Amino acid sequence: MKILNICAYTWAIGGPARTIYDHTTEAIRNGHEVTIASPMTVGEKLYDVPEGARVVVCPRTTPISYFFNEFSLELYSFLKNHIHEYDIVHIHGIWHFGSLAPFLVNSKVPKVITIHGLLDQWALNHSKWKKKLVSFLFQKRLLASANLIHVLNADEKQDVINYLGHTPKSMVIIPNGMQFEEYKVLPPRGSFRNSLNIPSEKKLVLFMGRLNIKKGLDLLLPAFKQYLSRNNDAILILAGPDDGYQSEVEAFLVENDLGESVKLVGMLTGDVKKSALVDSDIFVLPSYSEGFSIAVLEAMICGVPALISDRVGFAEYIKKYNAAHICGLTEEAVERGLVDLLGNEEYRQSLLENAQRMVFDNFNIAVVAKKILAEYQKLKSTN
Repeated sequence: MKILNICAYTWAIGGPARTIYDHTTEAIRNGHEVTIASPMTVGEKLYDVPEGARVVVCPRTTPISYFFNEFSLELYSFLKNHIHEYDIVHIHGIWHFGSLAPFLVNSKVPKVITIHGLLDQWALNHSKWKKKLVSFLFQKRLLASANLIHVLNADEKQDVINYLGHTPKSMVIIPNGMQFEEYKVLPPRGSFRNSLNIPSEKKLVLFMGRLNIKKGLDLLLPAFKQYLSRNNDAILILAGPDDGYQSEVEAFLVENDLGESVKLVGMLTGDVKKSALVDSDIFVLPSYSEGFSIAVLEAMICGVPALISDRVGFAEYIKKYNAAHICGLTEEAVERGLVDLLGNEEYRQSLLENAQRMVFDNFNIAVVAKKILAEYQKLKSTN
């Protein structure tokens, strides 16, 4: 098959780019051809390209793209001239031009849409008036007309039904997966701590994700401050690019004199990211909204117990396996999670063992990708 993915394929987009990378690697390994059409702003960094894949960079068209996310005349032109060459068009996310453009060209190529958590209540309430307008103009109608809607969990399935007001004609639940072989060899412990001069007696709490309000940083920072007032034995690392909330974070650190206890290190990749995970005592993500957090899976497979909300995208698995400490979306609940995890090594180890069993049982990318490819094949056969 010839597969076309449409997504802003950049480091700044986070999880969806990683998901496309992993699925593309498996698709190519299984003999398929994959192209990624990526609307991008000049200066954005393209995500790593899987060997054998093709990326078509489509610069965003300003000033319209400031109002209609990822608007790109070059993307439209590429689709108009080439969409007929593909067997499947896979659209990642909604609310952006890439979720509209494939429907604007006259093509019967089957269209798959992955929601990526963008229909939960938090996401719908963010920029609410714009989403109501986009829904009215096209989004609800086009989503309903997709040949297949791909969701990551049962909650997201219900979000789609609630949004459309009915069950769509074709929808499938398939979770994200991981390339386990990438984590077979991890860096030795200590290098990340040493690079930041973190004393060995200090426990390391790692947040890894975009600095965005939806990640729960407004809960984590005051909770960590409160934890330190009683247990001055930890350092919080905030690892991720600014996504609209870094100035608030920096202001909080200055106002509360936390510069020595909370460190912003920017986005980490490759072996540096793995070193940060290996050296961490716990991973924390009290997020309000996630489609499916690859970062949490990475932490678990690297041996880091997790403190999370139930909005990370696979809470049903976590609850079944007792694989992480799930906290409520309050400062007090996050602080209790910090106390319970950092103060009890036996508890941390128990959660970690459960988490690693959960990951290996359910999230092997080789198995998950074949499920997506099978759905593609069904669509191609019936088209």
